[in-house]
Amino acid sequence: MNKTVNINLAGIFFHIDEDAYLKLQRYLEAIKRSFTDTQGRSEIIADIEARIAELFNERVQNDKQVIRLKEVDEVISIMGQPEDYLVDDEIFEDEPHSDFQQKSKSTFSKKLFRDKDNSYIGGVASGIGHYLGIDAIWVRLIWILLAFGSGGTFIFIYVLFWILVPEAMTTAEKLTMTGEPVNISNIEKKIKDGLENVSQNVSDAVKNMDLPKQGNKIKASSKTFFDTLGEIILFFLKVIGKFIGIILIIIGASTLIALIIGLFSIGVAEAIRIPGIDFLEATNAANIPIWTMSLLLLFVIGIPFFFIFYLGLKILINNLKSIGQVAKFSLLGLWLMSIIGLVVVGLKQANEYAEDAIVQQSENLNITAKDTLYLSMVNNSLYSKQFGKHSNQWKPVYDQNDKKLIYLTDVQLTLKSTRDSVASIKIEKSSRGNTYQNAKKRAEKINYSYNISENTLQLNGFLTTDFENKYRDQEVDITLYLPEGTVLFADQNTYSFHRNHYSRSSFRNKNLDNTRNINNGNIMMDGMEGQYLQIINNEIKCLDCPEDLELESDPNDTTSEFKIDENGIKIKNSTNSVEINQDGIKSKSERVKVNIDSNGIEITTDDN
Repeated sequence: MNKTVNINLAGIFFHIDEDAYLKLQRYLEAIKRSFTDTQGRSEIIADIEARIAELFNERVQNDKQVIRLKEVDEVISIMGQPEDYLVDDEIFEDEPHSDFQQKSKSTFSKKLFRDKDNSYIGGVASGIGHYLGIDAIWVRLIWILLAFGSGGTFIFIYVLFWILVPEAMTTAEKLTMTGEPVNISNIEKKIKDGLENVSQNVSDAVKNMDLPKQGNKIKASSKTFFDTLGEIILFFLKVIGKFIGIILIIIGASTLIALIIGLFSIGVAEAIRIPGIDFLEATNAANIPIWTMSLLLLFVIGIPFFFIFYLGLKILINNLKSIGQVAKFSLLGLWLMSIIGLVVVGLKQANEYAEDAIVQQSENLNITAKDTLYLSMVNNSLYSKQFGKHSNQWKPVYDQNDKKLIYLTDVQLTLKSTRDSVASIKIEKSSRGNTYQNAKKRAEKINYSYNISENTLQLNGFLTTDFENKYRDQEVDITLYLPEGTVLFADQNTYSFHRNHYSRSSFRNKNLDNTRNINNGNIMMDGMEGQYLQIINNEIKCLDCPEDLELESDPNDTTSEFKIDENGIKIKNSTNSVEINQDGIKSKSERVKVNIDSNGIEITTDDN
């Protein structure tokens, strides 16, 4: 096994195999010998070493990886051998390059950089010109036209380019910007071009001290102004960026912490059976463990917020190491699989409510037209102390034998008249499921009962089903058919089970006007509880309503008002009103006003 050598190449440390190190050392020595008498020798060699370090860095996956002969050979093949190039002044003559150079240049890809060497503001236009292969002057003209034509939008876009596009700092980056291969020949050529330009500028400055000099001064001044302006803008943008980074870190971290705590809490709740976890189990149609659902939600929500957190760190810390492509693609794959998993669970959950089934049972009751039926609803205090119908309200309970049940109060009572000689009751049990057969099986497993003793009928105000049947919107609809002539006395506790939209005063008129309920044929209306009611053909007649209180009210008239309190009596509708109090009597119609008080009687009409 070869020894490992630690080297510092262009300020970057590498672990390199001894054989590879010797070959790299010979290669660098050969390059140095080829530039012995070359102007700018030290800068050329420094750029070559920087380029080699960059190529090594691209091939190293982590800090502990050792560079071997394979990596050194790859770098040398890219950079080229020193003897393959003419390293004297002939390389800069306007002669055609070799086939190798032309092929390399034509196949080498460009990268977008800002060209500060040929810039007036930020080097964006000249950099885009290099990338697109057109003169920078045309790019600048297009920017100016778009900036004025778009109302300033492209100024903002220019600033974004200025921030996001890096500047070509090194010789390798400048060659990449123009699309030239980054090898020994081109690095030498680029540096020599720069040195010659400096010499030429100095010579021109000495020879020409007039207008050209002033023009160069103006250009230099404009560059200095825009550079300063750019630095100020970049400073404020960096401050704003750091602030945004802090916000992203706070949002990402707080969301991740909340998700992890929530997942842990649900897992603990499932393990130690915290109250409330039964509700999740009863509605879990997909039969997937709760911890699995929680984990899927954690990945779907947490992974995007993790990258938000990571983005905030990248904004705050310039040299933050990347988590690596493997980790990024792994998290992306996990996120996509979690989304697919949640979609599948959601579809399965919805499918469990796709079909609806009803099972019926009917029985005759020993109640005739000559009887008086006393009707009431019954509650089971073992399951709940609250009483009344509450749609979709349910909870897990235990019976006397500690058997786990689902308790619901979704019971609906409908009263209808019949011409049969005896009363009857029809009970409809309904439930949902993924198929009609499964829904029907669940409906059949609903537990509901009633009790009739002589002329007293007691209906359960609740239903139950085994916990294994899960919650699937189970309901019970009761239809009570009473023979015409039967007298009904409904207890006050039946109100919430037959409740409909008719008001308490709707049935008071003994002429039976407005006493029909068109809602499913139910003739029982709100406010009829606690009264003796006679069943007539699809109607009900109140037998013990007060004789002196017979009021008719149009439910569509929102202006009607009837009020009795300590201040007196007030009756009002859309056209007439009567008010009786201690001050007297006031009456008003469309054309006549009557006022009776201690001063006498005053009658006023529209004609007088």
